[in-house]
Amino acid sequence: MSHETIELAYPVRHQGHEYARLAMRRPRVGDMLAAEKQGGSDAEREVAMFASLCEVPPEVLRELDMKDYRKIQAVYTGFLS
Repeated sequence: MSHETIELAYPVRHQGHEYARLAMRRPRVGDMLAAEKQGGSDAEREVAMFASLCEVPPEVLRELDMKDYRKIQAVYTGFLS
């Protein structure tokens, strides 16, 4: 399975671990369905799916600077095109 590494301009800490980069795997239909089952807003479902694809707790993504979050969105969009 293909992964894309995202270098964070603003690393975050969560539970004693520093995240300076994230590796996002290619999404599958099951990932989308799992996120839909979680409910919540579109943004909450997106965070849940991206966290799953990056294999990190959703809290890590919630702490990201928006500049870094936009990078994650761009990688995800690139996987779909």
